[in-house]
Amino acid sequence: MNDELYNPTFWHWLTLACVFYGLEILAPGVFFLWLGFAATASGLLKLVLPELGWMPQYVLFAIFSVLSLVLWKKFAKRGSPEDTDQPQLNQRNRRYLGKTLVLSEAIVNGVGKVTVEDSQWKVSGTDAAVGSKVKVVQIEGSLFHVEPVQ
Repeated sequence: MNDELYNPTFWHWLTLACVFYGLEILAPGVFFLWLGFAATASGLLKLVLPELGWMPQYVLFAIFSVLSLVLWKKFAKRGSPEDTDQPQLNQRNRRYLGKTLVLSEAIVNGVGKVTVEDSQWKVSGTDAAVGSKVKVVQIEGSLFHVEPVQ
């Protein structure tokens, strides 16, 4: 048993890689995938160099693990789009921040409604009559916080 721990074979590395790939299926994120790649690389190296001792194998696995994680972080940042021509695509309500709107339902006790395009939005602010102009100053979920416009 100690000999297997101190001198893993190709099959040990392949088994470890399969364990990491299995964990990747169960766990969120992509962390275990890269450890699986490192274990696969270590196993392939052991297959090519069967005389490789246990200590270099573990050191190479550690190096492959860190290297694969660093490369993943580098390419993940580069591949993610940060700038887009529609930055608020999935946040429709953010388009109305700073806009002047007309109340479709009076603000009574701090709550009213505005109609924008084909939707009604709940507003919060100082009491105002129907038809009053208000400016959206803050958005909290689907609630617009508004101020009256003179």
